[in-house]
Amino acid sequence: MQELDSQEWTEQSKQDRYTLSFIHSPFCATCHLAEKMLRTLEELYNEEVFIKVNASLNPSAMERFQIESVPCLLIMKNEQIVKKVYAFQSVPHMYEQTAEYVKQ
Repeated sequence: MQELDSQEWTEQSKQDRYTLSFIHSPFCATCHLAEKMLRTLEELYNEEVFIKVNASLNPSAMERFQIESVPCLLIMKNEQIVKKVYAFQSVPHMYEQTAEYVKQ
């Protein structure tokens, strides 16, 4: 899982493919647990799937994409929001939320 700065993240989100961004804060304990779940999924998918974005360092993007809380999984294509996931309930749940957007 690669962490991107604001400019890199903006460029990634413009692509004509699904971008799965893990929005987090380093001070959020729940975010650390959610990140472990996503890393488990990356092992399952056998590739880096998620982009890591620090909400604290990207306040304008958080406002633009109306991120209400962290952790958040923001799924986008061509800078359009496809889905937001706030409840990282379990690895199987997150697999269900992400599988259709991986490798497309």
